[in-house]
Amino acid sequence: MKLIIATIKPFKLEEVREALTTVGVRGMMVSEIKGFGSQSGHTEIYRGAEYAVNFVPKVKLEIVVQDSMAEQVVSTIATTAKTEKIGDGKIFVLDVESAMRVRTGETNDDAL
Repeated sequence: MKLIIATIKPFKLEEVREALTTVGVRGMMVSEIKGFGSQSGHTEIYRGAEYAVNFVPKVKLEIVVQDSMAEQVVSTIATTAKTEKIGDGKIFVLDVESAMRVRTGETNDDAL
């Protein structure tokens, strides 16, 4: 099993969710986060005063899938979330040692 962690722009969330559902993803966890990378934040003007925004709002997706689906899920996220502008996000893929569905006690692939 693989854990796919993706950070994307918030306005792309629904489009990415729909695309992932289409390729067979049955569940994911979503968190609103703030961070910075190449963007290094930006400046904004509020009530005439300029201030620095050092952390940019992002959405973090966490998805656990079978090994055979990982490449397709990564490709789907990358294609759907892409705006070709700085700050499109990152995708990380990690190995998952085990999983358990709390309600039924099913483990590993059965728990997904």
